[in-house]
Amino acid sequence: QALSEMEGMGGGGGSLQEMRVRPLTKRRVDMHGFCNPNGFQRSPYLSARGNFANLFQGSTEEGYKAYHADKYDEDKNPNGIINFGTSENKLCFDLMSKRLTQTDMNLMEPSLLQYPDWRGHLFLREEVARFLTYYCKAPAPLKAENVIVLNGCGSLFSALATVLCDPGEAVLIATPFYGGITQSIFLYGNVKLVYVCLDSKITGTNTRPFQLTVEKLEKALQDAQAEGVTVRALILLNPQNPLGDIYSLSELRDYLEFAKRHELHVIVDEIYMLSVFDESATFHSVLSMDRLPDPQRTHVMWGITKDFAVSGIRFGTLYTENQDVANAVASLCYFHGVCGPVQHKVAQLLKDRGESVAPYWINQVYLRANHARLKAAHTYVTDELKTLGVPFLNRNAGFFVWIDFRKYLKTGTFEEELLLWKRFLDNKVLLSCGKAFECSEPGWFRIIFADKTHRLQLGMQRIRKVLEEREQEILAEEKEQPCQSDQDGKADSTDEVIFVSRHQEPTCANSSNLGDLIGLLQQQMRSSDWLQKNTAEQFA
Repeated sequence: QALSEMEGMGGGGGSLQEMRVRPLTKRRVDMHGFCNPNGFQRSPYLSARGNFANLFQGSTEEGYKAYHADKYDEDKNPNGIINFGTSENKLCFDLMSKRLTQTDMNLMEPSLLQYPDWRGHLFLREEVARFLTYYCKAPAPLKAENVIVLNGCGSLFSALATVLCDPGEAVLIATPFYGGITQSIFLYGNVKLVYVCLDSKITGTNTRPFQLTVEKLEKALQDAQAEGVTVRALILLNPQNPLGDIYSLSELRDYLEFAKRHELHVIVDEIYMLSVFDESATFHSVLSMDRLPDPQRTHVMWGITKDFAVSGIRFGTLYTENQDVANAVASLCYFHGVCGPVQHKVAQLLKDRGESVAPYWINQVYLRANHARLKAAHTYVTDELKTLGVPFLNRNAGFFVWIDFRKYLKTGTFEEELLLWKRFLDNKVLLSCGKAFECSEPGWFRIIFADKTHRLQLGMQRIRKVLEEREQEILAEEKEQPCQSDQDGKADSTDEVIFVSRHQEPTCANSSNLGDLIGLLQQQMRSSDWLQKNTAEQFA
């Protein structure tokens, strides 16, 4: 259905210039938001669906390609691109390489080299159930029969979208969100996304920037239904990517109750649950609830990619009490299976029995070191942002900081945001721009901080260079057009999100910490034209 909305992509010789997407509201998937039609030629060798998949690329894919063609290497390519765009933990190779090469990992027996149960080997599903029971703080032991193993959470999104929705139906998701979800559910299942658009403004009902509320969910659902769109599910990311928000138990319950009222499935992605790196923040898994509002429609995802810093090992797991859903997803595991030797290694990694080395290693060695390293890297990057006077959301989960670069956009458009993104890339640092996350406000960027110190330092130097150059250009333009005051208006709108800490409602200035006050002062100095009007020469 969605593909049929694109004219000229099927048979015949329709050019891309003639191809148009029928108008969709802002709360629907915008094909041009993640496609790059410039210079694209329809291939006679591909179907309409194949041509669309070929076209399906945006800034994320463009930047990723550029990075792989010109990777930074301290010795071999010091002028290469530093990747602050891909959400990977590069801080724990020493720990993981040592653990994955210990003798208990190296097992090879016939069953590991043969076709497994498509849900995953039973020994692995049992370990996953024990692991999630412990770390999700489940009130009762979770069951191996409710566990399914696939090669990554992207495959899980794809499989769940396929078995829960028919082609052309939709799933609710709050923006901004990890853009790879669009690819996962749309390219295979032709399932659309209905956006619950969040913004940075703090009002009476919004106590923090980009806050998801039931009222916003209801409004997005009603708008979609008014357009004739059938919504089957809600996706929740907890901790949230790219915001870093952690939902409270009361918020989670409100979202689940909303879904139950409308008979919506809820897909909860908890892939960063062990990457909460500050003790002041507490993560609550959906599986920790004493009673789920609708257990047959609640499906929880997790994987080792993020929390164990092994994005090259494709492993994701689904926990669902609904055996119809489990069986349907299991039938697709034939296409998304995890090889036997890797299943054995993951099971050893996750072991939680008394005689195993894993609980001691996970809690006392790995998580302790990982959290300390994440916190130190986060502190370094956010201190640099404060020095630059750049607003950001100060959260304590995940590998990313959500940054407000709106003051560096003269006109405040997504086109200008893309130009700024390309300028960073030209200066050999890859970031992710807000459009890649379907952010409703141009000018927000995500930076990945889970990297080694020398790369963080060099990358931040390159970012500083771009921002200082852009600042000078804007000042020069304002001198030529002194009557315009766009910059002042934008600065006001960002004041309420400067260095917002965790989930607390912003309070009066005398309760802010010294670093935040210094950062605010620096931003005010940078946004003021007093220094330009009162130069040293004028004083002389």
